[in-house]
Amino acid sequence: MPTYQAVLFDFFGTLTRSVQRGAAHRSTAELLGCAPRTLADVLDRTYYERACGRLGDAEATLRWVCEQAGVHPSDDAVRAAVASHHRAVRADTRLRDEAVPTLAVLRGLGLRTGVISDCTHELPAFLPQLPIAPLLDVRVFSVQVGRCKPDRALYQAACRRLDLAAADCLYVGDGGSQELTGAERAGMTAVRLAAPDLAGHMVFNADSGWSGPVLRSLDEVVDLVGRVPGRADVLVPAVAAVPAGCAPG
Repeated sequence: MPTYQAVLFDFFGTLTRSVQRGAAHRSTAELLGCAPRTLADVLDRTYYERACGRLGDAEATLRWVCEQAGVHPSDDAVRAAVASHHRAVRADTRLRDEAVPTLAVLRGLGLRTGVISDCTHELPAFLPQLPIAPLLDVRVFSVQVGRCKPDRALYQAACRRLDLAAADCLYVGDGGSQELTGAERAGMTAVRLAAPDLAGHMVFNADSGWSGPVLRSLDEVVDLVGRVPGRADVLVPAVAAVPAGCAPG
């Protein structure tokens, strides 16, 4: 069994439950004077442009989205809509019950942990408030790096910040953005999380041809890691079955 020094996770759909756009997004559309369906369509087709962070800050990005949707709200309306969209994304973000216990066990075994996420401006703003935050050694956000998965730059950024080789890292993701094949091309070992709730998960550019290892539950990562790297005598303890709580909202 290979040994690892770090386990890196995708965020949406991996550390969180299935992501589906909720009713909270309707208030954002109303503030912008835009039909909710129109806004949703623009957000979907421009996801990677927005997640690469090349359109400016959150306000500049939303103004660009408005142009694509054919609406021209006031500056006050845009600022209010930015705040509304932040609340909507957070409201749709629900950590898996096993997220905190799994990360805690991995950290307790001496493994480093981190997140590599394709995301827009909202996640870097609210992740520090989530209960997983103190359990992460590194956080790599596409909107800050300027690249999206499966670009090698995101995986390399995590390795640099951890001062580890890619071969020392296990990557866990639901398979969006071809992240699994991207991780493998970067030199990591990758596994797919295929939890039952992900059947309706909102995903872009899926790794549909993935034929590598598959996990059915996030806590199976602990079983996969097996033993503490460099300590063959130390067995992995079972993950505590305690509720981690969900993101507020």
